[in-house]
Parts: sequence; C-alpha cells; structure tokens
Amino acid sequence: MAVSLLLYSKMEQQTMEKAEKIILFDGVCNLCNSSIQFVIQRDKKDQFRYAALQSTLGQRLLSERKIDTGKVDSIILIEPGLAYYTKSDAALQIGKHLRGYGPLSSLLLWIPAPIRNIVYDFIARNRYQWYGKKEHCMVPTPELKSKFLD
Repeated sequence: MAVSLLLYSKMEQQTMEKAEKIILFDGVCNLCNSSIQFVIQRDKKDQFRYAALQSTLGQRLLSERKIDTGKVDSIILIEPGLAYYTKSDAALQIGKHLRGYGPLSSLLLWIPAPIRNIVYDFIARNRYQWYGKKEHCMVPTPELKSKFLD
C-alpha cells in the first residue's frame, strides 16, 4: 500500500513540475470518455493528464479538495498548486487550451456560471440515459497510457 501511495505522489509531483493540468472524468460514462478522446486529439501542447473519478488517485484528489461528488460527478479540471474548476467552468477552461476552441470558450465564460451550469447540469443528469455507460472504466491504449495518471 505504501508503494502505491508513493507512486501516485511521484506521478502527481511530475505532473506539477511540468505544470500539466489534470482532468478528472467519469470513467464509466460514454459521453465523458468521448469528451476525453476529443481533448486528447486536440491537445497539441500535451498539457493535459487524465484520471477517472472512480480511481484511487481520482478519489484522493477529490478528497484533498473537498469536492462533493454528489454535486459534481462528471468533469473536473485541476491545475496543481493553482486552482480547480468544476462543471461548465471546467469544460470551458479546458476548451481555452484546445486549438480552435480558445476564442469560443473565452467568450462563453462571460455568461454567468449559474446560467451555464443549468445547461451543464441538465446534460450531466441525462448523460447515462442518452449516451449509455460502461461496466468498467476505460482502459487507455498503449499509445495513450502515458497520458493517464492511473
């Protein structure tokens, strides 16, 4: 057990040293998995790393930040040592760093979060019904394995 914690903390330390951003996502949600694939394809600067909310590391990062998964359970962006973002803020902050989506994301951030989150929460509540869900978290391909923290 101590070895696992040491490995996670070493991975997190490397992530922080490189100033990479961590995206926590619902690993069993088909929409969330598709969204992660979308980000990976457009992350030309290789600045994002990924972990499932259900993973040991994901649970630890949530706990450290006192994030209630009863209120936020789909996507979270963590900028180690700086801040974390949830719901539409997370999605738009991610979009700001993707080629071709920065201007639109920046513009949408001008809409007050409570208004944006009405739409976000509606989609999040219905995502399993509309897009389905997997029995287990996705397993990254060997080519993508280095982008996933656990």
